[in-house]
Amino acid sequence: MTASPEPAVPDPVSTPAPAIPLRTLRLSIVPALHPPLTGPAAALVDPATPPPRPPHRPGPRPTPEGRRGRSQDLFGPAWSLRDDLPDPRAAGRLLFTTALEALAGRRPLTQVQRLTSPGVYAAVVSGRRPAWCAAGTTPLLVGPVHVCEPVDGVAEVSAVARRSGRAHAVAARLEGVGGRWRCTALSIG
Repeated sequence: MTASPEPAVPDPVSTPAPAIPLRTLRLSIVPALHPPLTGPAAALVDPATPPPRPPHRPGPRPTPEGRRGRSQDLFGPAWSLRDDLPDPRAAGRLLFTTALEALAGRRPLTQVQRLTSPGVYAAVVSGRRPAWCAAGTTPLLVGPVHVCEPVDGVAEVSAVARRSGRAHAVAARLEGVGGRWRCTALSIG
């Protein structure tokens, strides 16, 4: 048996590479939009990526002093500053407990009216009650209330309500009106 000759493999060193067409490069200088970064942050920034937009911050609320400056004959409730308001954590707990017990039928719905704005109260009275809130006899337990104050005189509160071993989220926006907190938005999950 004679061995057949194997096909010859070209030697990569002696084989010439195919010709690559050369392109002329053009250098364009673009002025920088921002001053150059210095320090350790300069290595982390990709110059091709635009800088992030700053987060939205709501503007200031009208102050009672500003309202009085325009006219002396204003009447009705006025915006309250944070220094004139009680603890938002206690107000949030009272709101959540009162609203959940009212929706469960353990207290009259009219008790929610003094804590909420007219629109929120109308939604609570005419709205559908959550099944987990209306059914059952086990007590409703409201956990720790978390508070965020994005603007002077505004507090956003949230908590976890538990019933029969199940957890449900509750959240509200409180605004200082007339020296007390009033709920202007309520979410019961």
